[in-house]
Amino acid sequence: MPTDLTSPPDRPAGSVDPKLLDILVCPLTKTTLEYDAATQELISRKAKLAYPIRDGIPIMLPEEARRLD
Repeated sequence: MPTDLTSPPDRPAGSVDPKLLDILVCPLTKTTLEYDAATQELISRKAKLAYPIRDGIPIMLPEEARRLD
């Protein structure tokens, strides 16, 4: 029986594991992040950065983050 390792059956492909969201913090400020499902980003209000999520993987590099106004 083949197993799909890319996406568990309880969540859609490309979505982020909620358990991962619970433990991730901003690498610059060490504060909690807000998940924005519409833009597929993790928002750090304190750093004013939005970290992208690509193929369900958060890219936690400040140089990859989008600046918030």
